[in-house]
Amino acid sequence: MTRIILVRHGETPWNKDKIFRGSVDIPLNDTGREEARLAGEWLKGEKIDAAYSSPLSRAMETAENIARHHGVMVQKLEGLADLNYGDWQGMPLAEVKEKYTELYRQWETMPQNVRFPNGETLEEVRVRALAAVDTVLQRHPDQNILLAAHRVVNKVLIAAFIGLDNSHFWRIGQDTTAVNRFDKVGPIWNIVTINDNCHLRTMARGPYIDF
Repeated sequence: MTRIILVRHGETPWNKDKIFRGSVDIPLNDTGREEARLAGEWLKGEKIDAAYSSPLSRAMETAENIARHHGVMVQKLEGLADLNYGDWQGMPLAEVKEKYTELYRQWETMPQNVRFPNGETLEEVRVRALAAVDTVLQRHPDQNILLAAHRVVNKVLIAAFIGLDNSHFWRIGQDTTAVNRFDKVGPIWNIVTINDNCHLRTMARGPYIDF
């Protein structure tokens, strides 16, 4: 059995202000750093044999806060990089809704059909992220592996693991530093936890926002 511990990065200024991030390398803010520290404390009692991350600093810093408790180095894995939102990157949500009204409506209702202008589709992210997971599985059979990535990457991977297509994107929640655990037994992915955020219970938090 191989366990994947899939974690979303902590909060960034662009999460807080609802600005599309994608491949722009936005670092954690103070809240995000505290979330990452708490995630590390939460997971320090679990066995982690290897750690991989999206190359973007917000994911790397989150992974490093967890990996330091286990004596492993975080390795960059390009396939875990965030969705490229193309022309939406760096734009506030309100501006996107105004400038790309029809495409944003499609994103809310049929995300599986959206190609972001000069960017990617969910299916392209899913293909490259699953290929990255396959690489990790081949390197670390029967071990526990930390993967640190992003909201979109995590959602499409979780959907793939549990047999859903990308049309179910909005049905999967991913808080900042959410912890997801899956055990791979033969060809089957077994769900252990999805969107575990118990480590954040000491922080003042508002209602869940899917951004």
